[in-house]
Amino acid sequence: MLEIKGNLNAKGVRLGIVVSRFNELVTKELLAGAIEAYKRLGGDEADLVVVWVPGSLELPLVAKKLAERPDIHAVVAIGAVIRGATYHFEVVANQSAAGLAKAQLDTGTPIVNAILTTDTLERALERAGTKAGNKGADAVMAAVEMVRALGEL
Repeated sequence: MLEIKGNLNAKGVRLGIVVSRFNELVTKELLAGAIEAYKRLGGDEADLVVVWVPGSLELPLVAKKLAERPDIHAVVAIGAVIRGATYHFEVVANQSAAGLAKAQLDTGTPIVNAILTTDTLERALERAGTKAGNKGADAVMAAVEMVRALGEL
């Protein structure tokens, strides 16, 4: 039996990170967690490309453009969609996730979805580093592990 597992060594792994400005109170904390995790895993901050976009619906296009670059090994898409009184929450959450999945399959480059979809701002902040860990950090770990696993294939 051949078993392939990625590892969490970020040395030499070039990441693109695309971040939504909408709900920046949350996304800036997710980005900070992502950068800190990348450095903890041995990555060099000079190997990061960070692009800010207006909102979560814009994340898939920029994630795809980053994933198409030959110098980028993986992409992390950071956003925060918080439920309001209208159906817009479902549209943004579903379409941004679908766009990221399509971009990943189209390019063959790992694109990790770090878009929080929560009912309240408080729950989003909990996932941005207060009570429930930092989902930006988790996304970077997943991206590095995917790069390493794909490298073994």
